[in-house]
Amino acid sequence: MAHKPSLLGRFVKLSADFAAGATAAGILIVVLTQVVTRLLGVPVSWSEEATRYLFVWMVFLGLAAGFRTVESARVVVFIAAVPRLFRRLAVPIYVSSSILFFVLMGWTGISLVRQQIMMNEETATLPIPMWIIGLILPISAVLAILAILESLKSSRNLIALPEVGIPPQVDLDEPDVFVSKGH
Repeated sequence: MAHKPSLLGRFVKLSADFAAGATAAGILIVVLTQVVTRLLGVPVSWSEEATRYLFVWMVFLGLAAGFRTVESARVVVFIAAVPRLFRRLAVPIYVSSSILFFVLMGWTGISLVRQQIMMNEETATLPIPMWIIGLILPISAVLAILAILESLKSSRNLIALPEVGIPPQVDLDEPDVFVSKGH
């Protein structure tokens, strides 16, 4: 039975997934621009730097998107080897350690952005301040925390390690995108 995704789930999906896709498209456009301008004999100096910064943004947005769909790394073999009591703690440990990591990443990102603003740093070839590049750290940290909370609500069965011999219950017929009918 398909359920309507929550407002939080739709927000995280739109902001993380769409923005990561937009940065991937940006990388494609910049690299194609670089190739064409080199073939024409008038290479642009900013293309490598732009590609690098778009890639950084894409990676961090993809990280948040991965937590929304529970596609993050877990030590399943280790968890399966511990006693049953500890296996029951897998979800709280996964959630709390992931959120702690992203809180620290967000805090460090905010410190970095403040330093970049204070130092008035700019990119080498692009006329943009470096804090715009660094801003992805706190943005992706917030998106990842929201994604973890959403996945805990909507995909808890994918986070939890199933009992030995019992496969996780996944509804493959349920679409990842909600399409409203009517209005």
